[in-house]
Amino acid sequence: MFDLGWTELLVIGIVALIVVGPKDLPVLFRNVGQWVGKARGMAREFSTAMHEAADEAGVNDISKGLKAATNPVNTAMDSVRKASKDLTDSMDPSKFDPDSETGKLAAERAEQAKKIQASAARKAAERKAREAKEALAKADAAEAALNPETKS
Repeated sequence: MFDLGWTELLVIGIVALIVVGPKDLPVLFRNVGQWVGKARGMAREFSTAMHEAADEAGVNDISKGLKAATNPVNTAMDSVRKASKDLTDSMDPSKFDPDSETGKLAAERAEQAKKIQASAARKAAERKAREAKEALAKADAAEAALNPETKS
């Protein structure tokens, strides 16, 4: 704001000490602090009042409209995202009538997807177990090569 550095503040403090005196300096600083606090409070109240007035006048709606007009690609992408989310949500199997053909197909596909997921999880677990067994065998072979006395 005023861009005062430490050296400027030190000079101001020394001048204040000489002009006011050491006895009245704390009172001066307290009064200056109170004045600065009141000024900040008034500025905060003014800023809050201006934001409230802008909200009441609909400035936020206008700014959204301007942003949409200046960047139509993002606006279009937002519309595409919303449409794809709506489409994805509508494809949820639980939203179909279970007695209709679509509901039956959706339930069948959901069950097949669960079977595929279970099979994939089992295969992954088997692969990890196999890799762990191979790693353990390699570690045992390396230890045996380092310590030939342990062979019996």
